[in-house]
Amino acid sequence: MEDRWGVPCLIPGHFTDGQTEPREEDILAQSHTSPEQCHCDPVPGHAVPSPRRLRTCCVPATFRAFPQNQPVHFGAQSPDEEAKAQRDESTPPSSFWELGNFSHPGPGHPPGVHSAPARLGAHLPSPPPAHGPLLSSSAGPDPSEEAGTKALFRLSDATEEGAWAAVAADQRDSTLSLHLSTPANAPVGHYRLSLEASTGYQGSSFMLGQFTLLFNSWCPADAVYLDSDEERQEYVLTQQGFIYQGSAKFIKNIPWNFGQFEEGILDICLMLLDVNPKFLRNAGRDCSRRSSPVYVGRVVSGMVNCNDDQGVLLGRWDNNYADGISPMSWIGSVDILRRWKRDGCQRVKYGQCWVFAAVACTVLRCLGIPTRVVTNYNSAHDQNSNLLIEYFRNEFGEIQSDKSEMIWNFHCWVESWMTRPDLQPGYEGWQALDPTPQEKSEGTYCCGPVPVRAIKEGDLSTKYDAPFVFAEVNADVVDWIRQDDGSLHKSINHSLVVGLKISTKCVGRDDREDITHSYKYPEGSPEEREAFTRANHLNKLVNKEETGVAMRIRVGEGMNRGCDFDVFAHITNSTPEEHTGRLLLCARTVSYNGILGPECGTKDLLSLSLEPYSEKSIPLRILYEKYCDCLTESNLIKVRGLLIEPAANSYLLAERDIYLENPEIKIRILGEPKQNRKLVAEISLQNPLTVALSGCTFTVEGAGLIEEQKTVDVPDPVEAGEEVKVRVDLLPLYVGRHKLVVNFESDRLKAVKGFRNVIVGPS
Repeated sequence: MEDRWGVPCLIPGHFTDGQTEPREEDILAQSHTSPEQCHCDPVPGHAVPSPRRLRTCCVPATFRAFPQNQPVHFGAQSPDEEAKAQRDESTPPSSFWELGNFSHPGPGHPPGVHSAPARLGAHLPSPPPAHGPLLSSSAGPDPSEEAGTKALFRLSDATEEGAWAAVAADQRDSTLSLHLSTPANAPVGHYRLSLEASTGYQGSSFMLGQFTLLFNSWCPADAVYLDSDEERQEYVLTQQGFIYQGSAKFIKNIPWNFGQFEEGILDICLMLLDVNPKFLRNAGRDCSRRSSPVYVGRVVSGMVNCNDDQGVLLGRWDNNYADGISPMSWIGSVDILRRWKRDGCQRVKYGQCWVFAAVACTVLRCLGIPTRVVTNYNSAHDQNSNLLIEYFRNEFGEIQSDKSEMIWNFHCWVESWMTRPDLQPGYEGWQALDPTPQEKSEGTYCCGPVPVRAIKEGDLSTKYDAPFVFAEVNADVVDWIRQDDGSLHKSINHSLVVGLKISTKCVGRDDREDITHSYKYPEGSPEEREAFTRANHLNKLVNKEETGVAMRIRVGEGMNRGCDFDVFAHITNSTPEEHTGRLLLCARTVSYNGILGPECGTKDLLSLSLEPYSEKSIPLRILYEKYCDCLTESNLIKVRGLLIEPAANSYLLAERDIYLENPEIKIRILGEPKQNRKLVAEISLQNPLTVALSGCTFTVEGAGLIEEQKTVDVPDPVEAGEEVKVRVDLLPLYVGRHKLVVNFESDRLKAVKGFRNVIVGPS
């Protein structure tokens, strides 16, 4: 079958013992309880799925099981009332069909390849009806066949491609096993399956169960079909990964627990869809449009931030996070999404770009859309779509006024894989979506999806928000020096290039993949000029001015947090003339989005001579005592050099962002990791500073290793050079490869990350 994923849901019912909900032990008794009983290929985090924990079940339109051999009476009648009602000829029997046990393959199998039947208990009439029973599926509060949110179909002998269908796979006594299949373009979401019954007196509808339909990247007819199994594993099923931070010249991988299959996350993702403004305005239309990943992706992009709605995260960039959680402290999406639901869809404080992107990645993967987080270094925020970021500086090179158009040290968004039937051929594949609230798109703080191919080609008329994303990776930067008399002089700055080292995690490995080539043609190539011409990017078509004198910032060894270190202004004179000028060096702490902090190092050489065809390196010492109190959690320092030649009225500018390394978190696994067997992780960190650390905490999470996030407080201060060590109990539930992700916080050392891969074997 070519179907979307069906995910079971549990519905209330009335049992013969008077219960209104199945017992946990009854539910678990119906599921796989050991690897030997499990006939499915597991996915990470779900080697042994149970009905309560099922997520990406590939059974087309199947159901969460009720206890075996306990008939379920739908409606509000007790068994005695049921018997009495059946004696009344005016009342149809509400237990005509009952939901029984079912078996299913593992989440790793594509639907239709390993489809297992949903088993429905039926009190079959004798003789059986001439036509198969009429079933209905419906989604949303106002389902209709016209909108595609309701379908009527009979039990038949064969499925029909592109239609809802139920086929009898087996019949034993009064139990039918059914194969249910769905159209590949059916709207995703929560469905109800009902039996449309007639007793000769009146028509009645009896709900048999509920299920959730997801996008299916295994299905060739689905708009999110991805033909590489390795990529499906990485971009749909993998629950952990990396987000890249640092700087373009020192890329730092940050571990992240996406946790899209963790308990309750699917329900939260569906809730997120159901509180979006479009649903609240017109629920029927919104549910109908959920057949399109383009539409769903755009909704998710807007709902991950809370600027227009009851979205998940509130953004903040001023380093004041006392009334919430610092964006740098998060290590996974699960805790964020659970907080949002627990607090009644109230915004979670706080997020920044990588947090917005990571949560969007979790939601989209959970819904079945292949998604990855990407990082763009030297990312431009262009508000007026002129593809130009202008800085106005005083004669010392200092930026004179605050502005919202800036170059971010890095910026994260997501890419999702889908077709684009609304666009010209060739624009299917990876689509950029940016949930960070920067600019409004059609009146809402969202961005995308826009084909990555369209960005590369400079096709700025493409939906959605192509000009903004194109500027993020291609904008030009101009620095103006304002002299005492008010005149402006353009400086030369070849050190800042927008759109570098665009990065994402490799498929199947803990390595970085550079995907810059998917956004940009090689610099200086004819294809690049064609793309710039198509985008009317005139600044990029102008040849850069060359003076024969060049400067760049170099760094030394040992740039670790807590240490003193040197940086260098390396100046080259490639002309036959001597040059004399003034060199100003300045180091300031900086946030990842370009907001500057206090100075932490300066040097002013009033007269610097450069011999013909010579090179010079001028050092600048940066002391820990100068930056310790003003370094942000981004761990970044911006070093600026300005060479002024009065005789030529020339200004040469060079800048570099320096990332300071945090100490290493060491993680030891004590014992052999086995499924359903307790395990201990020993976590340690050495204080690299010259002062004691107070208020130390370790926060740990990892899908498949630990049920929920754990925090361990360290009661005593950790002295300078001392090692702090804690232990955390784990209980691996699933066989396979998992990541344990750790964050360390203290008063003077924050947002230190670590991880350890843990391979769990069968018990």
